[in-house]
Amino acid sequence: MNRFIASVATLGCIGRLPAGGTCATLAALPLADALARGPWWAAFAVFSVLCVLGVAVSAAAERHFGRVDDRRIVIDEVVGCLLTFLWIDTSRLAIVLIGFGLFRLLDIWKPGFRSVQRLSGGWGIMADDLVAGALANLLLRCIRL
Repeated sequence: MNRFIASVATLGCIGRLPAGGTCATLAALPLADALARGPWWAAFAVFSVLCVLGVAVSAAAERHFGRVDDRRIVIDEVVGCLLTFLWIDTSRLAIVLIGFGLFRLLDIWKPGFRSVQRLSGGWGIMADDLVAGALANLLLRCIRL
């Protein structure tokens, strides 16, 4: 079971790459695009399930790796990327590139929300990416106006 949890949390080998967070975000883009083109309720359902799964798997993977917020855990980047593009029209490449850049910038920089990482368990791992994804989503909406 630990191997399965670690595999989900790291997206197979993606979390072991030097730029694992960026690679995981790139890997999430096709799913984000597919969800953006589907019905709103399906996007919400997939996002919600992956969010709950991410919290559970991140907490278990943290125990498996024996380190708090181990850099190999990248499921949080996937969920953050999905939130970035939730209900955003992804038909224009410029929007996708700007959204990708905003999410990565906010996830790395964490302006004003670094403290959410102190939450316990998987929430500490997921929270900063959820905030970064929500902010990136709002900024994308402002840019599109």
